[in-house]
Amino acid sequence: MAESLVQLDKKGEVAWVILNSPENMNALSLDVLRELEVVVDDLRQDRELRCVVLTGAGRAFSAGGDLRGFLEDLADNSTQRLMDRLRYAQELFQKIEALPMPVIAAVNGYAIAGGLELVLCCDIVVAAESARLGDGHARFGVIPAGGASVRLPRKISANRANQMLLTAELFPARTLQEWGLVNVIAEDAKLLEVADELSRSIARHSPYGLRVIKKLASDSVESSPAAAWEAELTAFRSYASSHDFREGLTAFVEKRTPVFTGH
Repeated sequence: MAESLVQLDKKGEVAWVILNSPENMNALSLDVLRELEVVVDDLRQDRELRCVVLTGAGRAFSAGGDLRGFLEDLADNSTQRLMDRLRYAQELFQKIEALPMPVIAAVNGYAIAGGLELVLCCDIVVAAESARLGDGHARFGVIPAGGASVRLPRKISANRANQMLLTAELFPARTLQEWGLVNVIAEDAKLLEVADELSRSIARHSPYGLRVIKKLASDSVESSPAAAWEAELTAFRSYASSHDFREGLTAFVEKRTPVFTGH
């Protein structure tokens, strides 16, 4: 039986999603995308999860889209098959971005083009010291279709985003930390350990509260300040009747660690 191209390992309240085709640097072939969608759909339905870590097996997070597959899609002298593939990938990336729980990207090695676009769907980025990230589309006459031109200018400054998109260069993790794209740099050998510690620190919090906070922060990007402020109060009105809110306040008064249930 063939090994899964995308592995899912649930460790208590944290799920690890591992791209597992190291022989081609975890390129995002259709088979990989389909397996990833199954995993993402499973995660979305799991009310017990409080955090997800996404990483790659081998020496790369992901080297990006399957360019050989792109060429095969054009073999019938039509762009329709290729466009269907790209739309499918884009919709899957939107699903990842919309997961209700926080998602951490643990970037090992290379994250290029589609691999970078996958990183951009995550809420927090932990990168190995030796990691190199970049939008390599232009290097091979390709343009973004997985959301880089949309998400990158929202994650870092417009000028920095233009530099990444137009030069197609790979940038050291340390540089991208200075630019605001990478949150934490880890020694190569300790990348997964650092990501694990971070995921567990997040998982200690209320899963209900985490979901509300993530949605508020995401929605505020496309809202006016006034609408975002009102959304906070609306969310708080609903959250105030939850078990976790009362448990947190009670634990504070009683000077103990709260026990959150997500209700």
